[in-house]
Amino acid sequence: MPELHELSAAEAARLIRGRELSPVDLVESLLHRIDALEPRLKAWVYLDGDAALADAAQKAAQLDGGAVGPLHGVPLGLKDIYYTAGIPTTACSKVYAGFVPDYDATTVALLKRAGAIVLGKTVTTEFACLDPSPTVNPWNPAHTPGGSSSGSAVAVAARMCPAALGSQTVGSVLRPASYNGVVGFKPTYGRVSCHGVIPVSWNLDTIGWMARTVEDAALLLQVMAGPDPQDPGTSRQPVPDYLATLQSPELPRVGFLRRFFYEQADAETRRNVDDVLERLSRAGARVEEVTLPDSIDSAFEDQRVIMAVEAASFHQATFERQPEDYQPLLREMLRRGLGTGAVSYSRALERRRRFTAEMEQVAEKTDILLTPSTPTPALPDLTNTGNTIFQGPWTSCGLPAITIPSGLAASGLPLGIQLVAAPFREARLLAAARWCEAALDVHLFPPVDAPVDA
Repeated sequence: MPELHELSAAEAARLIRGRELSPVDLVESLLHRIDALEPRLKAWVYLDGDAALADAAQKAAQLDGGAVGPLHGVPLGLKDIYYTAGIPTTACSKVYAGFVPDYDATTVALLKRAGAIVLGKTVTTEFACLDPSPTVNPWNPAHTPGGSSSGSAVAVAARMCPAALGSQTVGSVLRPASYNGVVGFKPTYGRVSCHGVIPVSWNLDTIGWMARTVEDAALLLQVMAGPDPQDPGTSRQPVPDYLATLQSPELPRVGFLRRFFYEQADAETRRNVDDVLERLSRAGARVEEVTLPDSIDSAFEDQRVIMAVEAASFHQATFERQPEDYQPLLREMLRRGLGTGAVSYSRALERRRRFTAEMEQVAEKTDILLTPSTPTPALPDLTNTGNTIFQGPWTSCGLPAITIPSGLAASGLPLGIQLVAAPFREARLLAAARWCEAALDVHLFPPVDAPVDA
């Protein structure tokens, strides 16, 4: 068996159900890992090791009582915008300092019901927006770890926890996941409840998570997918058996998107995707080029308008009372949102509706669409969280998307490919992603165990 901190969520769950692993031993291993790495990486904003160990002991005792949930005894991280009863939820902002909710977000409640252990709260950029967090990229501290779900991505990449929740309004799951060499997954808008999650934009916010395997991504979706009466935006479409579809995935039809993505990507990223396409084709995938609609040209700017206006709507009262407590980039975005007229906002929504309809038609042409996850590897620029232009379109049109590692750049930083499917075709997307994961056979381990001065 590998080191306990190396176990994926699905592996740990299987071992715990089989009485081959104690949840207490697993939590102790992860806490030891956090103690060793957290001073450098700064991935966590809240940890209570004693509470996690007490929960693990309770989960261990419950193993003798019969059936247990699919995540029984598995420790997870939560981005610090998820309401957690009795635990601070600060959005890493002065504005919410000391705020302790009295109930759990729907997603958190579902994870607990499935037996998961809340290990702690991971660092987010302030209110899941623009200003960089203190979290450090475990591959190279001079490079951005991405955002806004920076702590979740780094915690999973550095083996501090097997999986962690994030959220995506533009690119806040897929980008940091790719920058840190892990799997990042964003379901269809409305597939998973946002109730109890501090919002950025009602029209764009999507629950997502980081994990180390596609199987883990499917496992968490199985637990959290479905309608929620507390969130009117959730869909009532049936929830399929996502894990079952992973068992015998068919050879996928892959639609490669060259326009827009190759125009923005650097040469090394393009070469990596070319190599990926060749390897997938040799393994049996049918690869064809698919054309994007012209509406892609305005989609990103429209998304910025919608995000700024809706964020300003949520924060208006607090922002007008204490603007100095907001960080500079978020402060600028809120001012822009408050200054945007109703006509501009309405036109952005209208164009987004057309873009969504056209992208859904594109996604129906093949099993999955394939692009690079990011235009470049994580850049040596700590003043921002990286370029969101490759993830933003899928959040804007609400399509499900996943990033999986595809190699290392010459700089030693991770590269990833992004796979996308039609609305509510997560089963198809995850099966295809699992097939690609096996065909590429890329396993990335950041050099965090090396001496600091190495």
